[in-house]
Amino acid sequence: MSTIRLHQTTTATPQQFLDALTDFGPGREALFGNSADAYLQVHELGTDHADVTEGSGGAWERLHYDWTDPHRVVMTTTDSNLWGGASGHTYTLTARPDGTTDIDAVVVRDGKNLRGRALGAVLGVFGTRVLGKAFDKTVAAVEARNHTARTADNS
Repeated sequence: MSTIRLHQTTTATPQQFLDALTDFGPGREALFGNSADAYLQVHELGTDHADVTEGSGGAWERLHYDWTDPHRVVMTTTDSNLWGGASGHTYTLTARPDGTTDIDAVVVRDGKNLRGRALGAVLGVFGTRVLGKAFDKTVAAVEARNHTARTADNS
């Protein structure tokens, strides 16, 4: 099992990042590169939870999203072709006094088969670098989306 911890400070507010995390519409892959629109299937969507299948490149997982605490989003893997056990993601969003937001992400990868265990071992070694690049792109895309929305609102 691999646990990858990522941190980023963003100009997006906690609510803006939460809105991006819980936007399961078309174009999700523009924000989350590991969530290709072709894999996206929303099974249930509530006001503070969702049941969603997503993935890319041959890897998929069904996740139960829980954002009853809007500053902590817990995504629990309920089914996957690679991941089982304790797999999932947790995002903690902390507003800072200067108007920025600290995002702490924890990704747990517990392989449920040979391919998953092998990929989990690789992520144990290179996960921070590989997932960190994807995380950086996501944060930049969320900031750009919010900048575009602010610019449109001011027009």
